Formats: sequence, C-alpha cells, structure tokens
Amino acid sequence: MTTILDGKKTADALMTALTETVTEMKARGVTPGLAVILVGEDPASAIYVRNKHRRADKIGIRSFTIAMPATVSEADLLAKIAELNDDPDVDGILVQLPLPAQISEAAVLNAIAPEKDVDGFHPVNVGRLWTNEPGVVASTPFGIMQLLKAYQIPVAGKNAVIVGRSNIVGRPLAALLLNASATVTMTHSQTADLAAHTRQADLLFVATGRPEMITEDMVKAGAVVVDVGMDRNAAGKLVGDVNFAEVAPRASAITPVPGGVGPMTIAALMMQTVELAKRRLNGSAK
Repeated sequence: MTTILDGKKTADALMTALTETVTEMKARGVTPGLAVILVGEDPASAIYVRNKHRRADKIGIRSFTIAMPATVSEADLLAKIAELNDDPDVDGILVQLPLPAQISEAAVLNAIAPEKDVDGFHPVNVGRLWTNEPGVVASTPFGIMQLLKAYQIPVAGKNAVIVGRSNIVGRPLAALLLNASATVTMTHSQTADLAAHTRQADLLFVATGRPEMITEDMVKAGAVVVDVGMDRNAAGKLVGDVNFAEVAPRASAITPVPGGVGPMTIAALMMQTVELAKRRLNGSAK
C-alpha cells in the first residue's frame, strides 16, 4: 500500500513538542520573536502571513506584521529592516515575497542580518548550507527533510531527482539532500527528456508550478514522491504538480495536496525561529 505523507499530522506533532520548548524558554526570560514584513496587499501573501501568525501564536512565539504599502520606497523598506536587525527582542525577520517592481529583492534579502534571516535566503546562510555548516535554511526544503525523517524514509545512497531549480525550493533542497548523502540530479525547464531522469528517482521532488505535470509513466515503481506544487487545474480544483490519482498507486509514499508540504513549511519556520531564539538564550548570538 502507498503511504500518504501527512504533513498536517507531522507538523502538529512537531509543534506540540516545540510548544514545550517555548514554554521553557519563556520561564528563562526569552520569548522567541518573529517579525514579518508584508509589502502591498497581495491576497495570497496576506493568507500566508496570517497562517504563520496563527501557528506562532498557538505555540507561544511573539509574532507581528509590519504592513507597508505597495508604493513604499526601497530605502524605507531597508530602513525598517535595519531597525529590526537592531531590535534585541526580534530573533527572526521574514520579508514576504514577491515584492513590488521598484524594490530589489536581492537588496532586501541581503539587508537582513544573517543571524536573523529565518528564511535562509541571505548569501551567508546559502553559503553555509552548501558547505554543510549548521544554520538556517529555506523553510520548505527544511520542512520536507523533517517530513522524510518523521516517516523514517532513508535518504543516504538514494537517487534523488528534483524538478525545479528555484532559490526557494530546488537549490536549497539539493544541498540538504547532498548533505544527507543522497545522489542528486537537478532538472528544470531546459532539461532534455525529463521523464528519463524522473524514472531513475528513488526520491522524486517536484516544484514547478505546473498543474499535474508528473504522470504515472514518469515515475519509478516504489518511488517516494514529494509534491511541492499548489495549483488550480482547468476545472478549478486545487492540485499539485503531480497527478496524484495516477502516481499514488505506483509510489511507495507520496504527499497529498493540500496537507502535505504546506503545513511542514510553516512548521519549519517556527522551528527555525525557536532555534534562532536559543542563540539569544544561550548568549551565543553575534
């Protein structure tokens, strides 16, 4: 039978344990603090931010949103980030993407202090990841690795194929898998004969934003399939990048959409916020 990798159930279990940790930290005088900057009024971004705050509040993290208009200047946004960098009660800073056209995403991500970069996008943290040094990493790949761990799915020595090369998912996930001793193949929109690569995967990770593009004939029997997509098909139904109905019977394990990777992403963000706060608690933040 195919195992359904239940991200919601796994995230809930992780957050129960994290709540105990946060309670202990508060008793020692430190409340983890997460600052989220939301620029503009993009509905999807607003929903994501709201979900993050709900989860943070539930486990005892002090989270707050700095809402800025879509017309905000890059200078004003950078000034706000500098203010948060200097705030001793803020452990993690997250700038919700995408940003308006007048603002350089690179300039904003580079402005966040690496020790407060809870999303793991700062070049310093990216470099640490690729040199296998402990640090903060992008929440979605980190959440995926936690999900595999929870289901005791082995990674070392396995052929891992990633479809998608974004800085948010594909690239950091490749580094995490390499660090876990998998043999990693990265594929993307320019890959010739994509199916020839995906059929070799013991572990298949798909993050393209193309509804149900991975079909049964593209998957090795018994593969573990992790679907990062969240799309609408022609009928308006919420689906992933993998055709679940076709692929699930062929896979040994697969994530559902919704309820798979999504909850793990938010759980990972909370876990890493707490880890950053532990540095303050232990006096090791620099």
